[in-house]
Amino acid sequence: MATTLDVNGKPVTVKAAPDTPLLWVLRDEIGLTGPKFGCGIAQCGACTVLADGQPIRSCSMPISGLVGVKITTIESLGGNSPLQQAWVKNDVPQCGYCQSGQLMSATALLAAKPHPTDEDIDAAMDGNICRCGAYQRIRAAIKDAAGMTPAAPAKA
Repeated sequence: MATTLDVNGKPVTVKAAPDTPLLWVLRDEIGLTGPKFGCGIAQCGACTVLADGQPIRSCSMPISGLVGVKITTIESLGGNSPLQQAWVKNDVPQCGYCQSGQLMSATALLAAKPHPTDEDIDAAMDGNICRCGAYQRIRAAIKDAAGMTPAAPAKA
C-alpha cells in the first residue's frame, strides 16, 4: 500500500504497510539513517524526530498516524546549524548514538522556548538517554545555542 508522507519539507511516497513504524520507513525506504534504533519501545529517544514540531519516538509511531503531518529529521538541520555548532563547541558528542534524538528534542525546545531555563531543558530532554553521561554538556550546548552563557559545571 502506498502512503505519502511529508519528510523534511518534501512529499515522499512509500510502499510500507500502514502499521510500519516510521523509523523503519525513514531508514529502509527513504534512506535517512540519522534517527537510530535504540530500544524499540520508545524509551531511549535515539529515534526521536519531530512531527509538526513536536518530538516523537519514530520506533513506535506507525506511518498511518502521520499522513498530513510534517516530519522533520536530523538531516534537515544540515550539519552546521547553530545547535549543532554548540554541540561540537561543548564537546557533547562521544559515542554519538543518541545525538540525533538529543538534537531533535533540543530543536523542538528552542523553537518553543528560545531562552529555556534549566528546568525547561531537563523537562524537554527527559527520556533522551545518553549512555556516555554527557547531560551537563548537553545542557550547556542548548544554552549556548540559545545565546545564553552556560553555568559553570557543579564541583564534584
